[in-house]
Amino acid sequence: MKKVAFIFPGQGSQAVGMGKDFYENSPLAKELIDSVSESMGIDFPGLMFVENGDLEKTQFTQPAILLISLVAKELFLKEIDITPHYLLGHSLGEFSALATTGAVSTLEAVQLVHTRGKLMQEACSGIDAGMMAVIGLSNDVVNSICEEARSEGRQVWGANYNSNGQVVIAGIKSDLEYIQPKLKEAKAKRAIILNMSVASHCPLLESATEKLRDELDRVVKDNFSTPIVSNVTAQPYSSKSEAVELLTKQLVSPVKYEESIRNIADEVDIFIEFGHGAVLKGLNRRIVKSIPTLTISDMESLEKAIKEIKE
Repeated sequence: MKKVAFIFPGQGSQAVGMGKDFYENSPLAKELIDSVSESMGIDFPGLMFVENGDLEKTQFTQPAILLISLVAKELFLKEIDITPHYLLGHSLGEFSALATTGAVSTLEAVQLVHTRGKLMQEACSGIDAGMMAVIGLSNDVVNSICEEARSEGRQVWGANYNSNGQVVIAGIKSDLEYIQPKLKEAKAKRAIILNMSVASHCPLLESATEKLRDELDRVVKDNFSTPIVSNVTAQPYSSKSEAVELLTKQLVSPVKYEESIRNIADEVDIFIEFGHGAVLKGLNRRIVKSIPTLTISDMESLEKAIKEIKE
């Protein structure tokens, strides 16, 4: 059997219609989504399948993405008996990994990221926070420009180190706009302000950390079937104490996605991405071209992935 790593996307992978094919064609998927909807008091089918203003709100975006990731994973494991070597999630995707390893239930994970999203929104309330994607510059160049701006009193930080030449910066929108020309002068191919009202993975979220730590400490169990690769350290962990510490730090620390993938690449034959879209598959192509990434986002891709794993 091939050595696999399960990977889970984060915020930005959402879209209207996500999970609808699962819901309409799998009784198990419908049961899972309806059960969580009832327990949470959130109409997830309405949130995900119909045009609305809530899917882009952080406190709803995060549980929706996580729920579809876990539905995709459950449908896959129902058809094939396989134990992953590692679990890895991008930002909120690390909570999908936490549920997959058994440290929290699906419902607990959805509740955690719903709370996380609200805490993030509250922390950024009234400060005009935002994020910007930068394409075509090295991490070092982006970091240098951010450091220079901070020395001038600006609030900008590297937040997501996704792949070579793809970095996301977080901070105050006016400060992000201030460094846009400097990034372009440094030969960035693109420097685009993202449609986000929070500044993830930077010190602007410091006020949210203690409340999130308390929730994690209350809910997480010391029950890890598979190591999770931390966004903060790019190293695996497998205990409650580490999860509480690292997932709290994750709020204010950059996501080391590229480094995480490289650190486990020698031990993995294939990556399987669970959830809507193929964001991580695209990043992986830039990081480790020799290792394939399968994406499971609907019934057709589910069948294709099962077939490929069994070959």
